[in-house]
Amino acid sequence: MIYIIIIVLYFVLMLGIGFYVRRKARDADGFFVAGRKGSTFFITGSLVATIVGASATVGMAGLGYSRGLTGAWWMLAGSIGLIFLGILFAGKVRNMALYTLPELAEKQYDKRVGIVVSILIIISWIGIIAGQIVATGKIFGVIGIGNPTIWMILFTIIFIIYTLMGGQHADISTNVIQSIIIIAGIIAGLALMLPSVGGIDGMMRTLPPDRFAFPLSPGFEIMDLVSYLLIIGLVYVVGPDMYSRIFCARDAKSARNAVLWTALILVTLAFCITLIGMEASVLFPQLSPEQAFPSILVNNILPPIVGGLVLAALVSATMSSANVCLISTSTILTIDIIKKWRPSISERQTLAIARWAVTGVGLLSLLLALVVKGIISALLFAYTVYTCGVILPVLAGFYRKRLKVTPVGAIAAIIGGGTLGVISKLVQINYLDIGALLLSGVLLFAVSFIDNRMRQCKA
Repeated sequence: MIYIIIIVLYFVLMLGIGFYVRRKARDADGFFVAGRKGSTFFITGSLVATIVGASATVGMAGLGYSRGLTGAWWMLAGSIGLIFLGILFAGKVRNMALYTLPELAEKQYDKRVGIVVSILIIISWIGIIAGQIVATGKIFGVIGIGNPTIWMILFTIIFIIYTLMGGQHADISTNVIQSIIIIAGIIAGLALMLPSVGGIDGMMRTLPPDRFAFPLSPGFEIMDLVSYLLIIGLVYVVGPDMYSRIFCARDAKSARNAVLWTALILVTLAFCITLIGMEASVLFPQLSPEQAFPSILVNNILPPIVGGLVLAALVSATMSSANVCLISTSTILTIDIIKKWRPSISERQTLAIARWAVTGVGLLSLLLALVVKGIISALLFAYTVYTCGVILPVLAGFYRKRLKVTPVGAIAAIIGGGTLGVISKLVQINYLDIGALLLSGVLLFAVSFIDNRMRQCKA
């Protein structure tokens, strides 16, 4: 019963915040980038809540359950990507004062590149939102509170409503609270489970030695690590949700500091969540891996209040990532697709279209979630398609004149790399995703070289 009360109170709090900040989202800057007034503290909280979603809780605990400490690389790869983002690009991105990543790509190249990037992000990020919704169903399915499908529907309705009311203002305001709940719940769950497994020494006596191998293990070899660093890590260097947070910062210094603080926090959380999965593998060795984290709530391991906090942390993690991805995707659909098609629409019409986009993207993600099964597999599919297509052209775009890359080369890289990325996941050929990323780079520079030579000949 206490779990139901906590979740109801949590949903009421989120809706209340959305209602409270709705007045701040009445113009484009307010709805899309929270007025560009975010401090280091608020942007850090929002980034943590964005990143620590289904893959970093339910999914990564499952990796810890089945694989051990090397499961932490899912988030550690992201931390490394954030360090590069913070040092090299965060300040540059904020100073551009844009709304979306496709706008940045258009500024680097031209409108064609912006449109292609927009389409690929929308397709990929609908899959990522669906992954968060699936995770919610799994959480409530394991703890046995109601029907998982009903919770998935309710969860979707809640985050759509408060995003509609407050836009980015609602997202950033709720994200800070969600980050506090997530961090407190994860640390409390880890600490209070340790006595049940005999501490670290007890886990080492019970689990196979390879579960404690790090940075590599028999089940996680060097090419797996390379794949994580490239396919996952690069999403954190060039990611639409990361950039949407950076665009909300008050200045370049706040953006840069927030990104670096977030990287530090994620390193700690990566090992905490992985250890929770390993603790669950000691206590419940017959579970499906993605049931590892939620399972600690149904076996009287934690006091009811702490169990409620952990449940709130899990729901916060999935909801925060879902609503950030929702507002990012909807903003791209509105600004980079619809407004490019109809540039004459007013600001008021743009905001109305954005709210319809929020609703449409949220419901489409729900429909996809109802047919998707695995969380990590679904998210990795989306990350692969996006990374193999978009990352290298955008990174090269920061140094376009020096590298002599062209819009035609960028489009070839996005389409070629993204297509092979899709194929790599459909046919399940090991490390073909790395090949897709390399193909993107080859196409970018080869086609740009040919394009430049043809321009010279015409001149």
